[in-house]
Amino acid sequence: MSLRTRMLLALVAMLALICLVIGLITQTVMRSQLYGQLDSELANATQRGQDFQRSAPNNNPLSAPGQASGTLSFLVVDDRLGVGGILDSTTGKHHTVSLLSPQDTQALLNTPLGRRPQSLELSIGDYRVSAARLDDSVLITGLPEDRTQTTLHQLTLTIVVVSLVGLAATALIGSIIVRRSLKPLERVSAVATHVSNLELDAGRVQVAERVAPNDAVPGTEAGNVGHALNGLLDNVTSALDARQASEEKLRRFVGDASHELRTPLAAVRGYSELVNATEHLSDDGRTAMHRVLDQSQRMGRLVDDLLLLARLDNQAARHDDAAADGAGTPARAAVVDLSRLVVEEAADFQVTAQDHTWELDVPAEAVETRGDEAQLRQVVSNLLANARKHTPEGTRVTVRLTGPAHGGPALVVSDDGDGIAEDFLPHVFERFTRADAARSGSDGTTGLGLPIVKAIVEAHGGQIAVSSRRREEGRPGRTTFEVRLPRAAA
Repeated sequence: MSLRTRMLLALVAMLALICLVIGLITQTVMRSQLYGQLDSELANATQRGQDFQRSAPNNNPLSAPGQASGTLSFLVVDDRLGVGGILDSTTGKHHTVSLLSPQDTQALLNTPLGRRPQSLELSIGDYRVSAARLDDSVLITGLPEDRTQTTLHQLTLTIVVVSLVGLAATALIGSIIVRRSLKPLERVSAVATHVSNLELDAGRVQVAERVAPNDAVPGTEAGNVGHALNGLLDNVTSALDARQASEEKLRRFVGDASHELRTPLAAVRGYSELVNATEHLSDDGRTAMHRVLDQSQRMGRLVDDLLLLARLDNQAARHDDAAADGAGTPARAAVVDLSRLVVEEAADFQVTAQDHTWELDVPAEAVETRGDEAQLRQVVSNLLANARKHTPEGTRVTVRLTGPAHGGPALVVSDDGDGIAEDFLPHVFERFTRADAARSGSDGTTGLGLPIVKAIVEAHGGQIAVSSRRREEGRPGRTTFEVRLPRAAA
């Protein structure tokens, strides 16, 4: 339950408990007073009957002057009810013992002497009865309890009605008060919810939301929470700014370093090729020179990848800062025929990687998107190279391209290799991440191919997803990369 509901229930429950206690105490005190008055009237009626019997023995005790209507009075002689009767409370008529049932008679005969009055449930109604001894008999006197019980019942009904009305009014007014009292907390919660929905994982983030000054005044519960949340948001903003500055510094360093490394690497490769072509080297020398050439070329590819990633990061940062239209497509965006591009890249791999089985599924009509053709070509090339490098010989690789019928063009590259380990799957798009044990293969990798794919796809306003199932006995593995790009019209 919400805090508002719990507070309201607690308030109503506390008031209900107070009403119950007050009702019980009032009922008990009123009952004691009313029965005390009835016992006092009964004692006076008994005394009048005794005085009348002493002055006129064996006469009807109801004939005593001053007896109230409804009075019951009998003389008990030889263990039976003798002279006496019941004075009708309405007509004042005297009724004899014949009005009583045998059970009533026995209950009256069992009335103890000299004790406090007791209540009897007779067939003619509830009576308060007492017994007093005369010289040679016993005088039994009783008064009806109907008026006392009616008063108590009315009091009980009044307490219940007043309590229910008070509880309903308290619940209504309390809900209004509690709702107004919790409004600042609701506004603080709204700010926290809005901030929690912001994407804070990357890019320049401006957390401008703050709790209003009226809701952030220390000293109240809501004010303390609002003040603490504002302090937290200030701290988060400072941390995000520091992170963004660090990322920009690292991005500039990577870009500058990659750019500066290209010249000496080109020189190393050029001089190595010159030495290899002009000098007479021994077999070991030629082998060492070939290794130098291979490693310089590999390092050159690594530098080119790092430089491309730095450019893509800068491009994404500029797009976030400018909030430009075009779903994030690069500045050199043009209409690209994905069908032709996918067919050409797949044909190249069919020639260079004949140890794999390549299947192509491309629609007859052209599938177009908007973007940089060179970058999109690299996306297809990297995905196909990833499938070739990390799967064993004989693996079937399927390349499927679908049109924009479901929101945009989709490129799906899947293979039936060994699959990717479940614990490594969330990290496949992280930079310099390699898991040779996840999928078999012989070619070394830098761990930048898939990060480049992800960066290019996101720079074009698209999305990339991966799913994989490990190979098991009797069931091949399955790894699928799916790239979705925006329509050309967008």
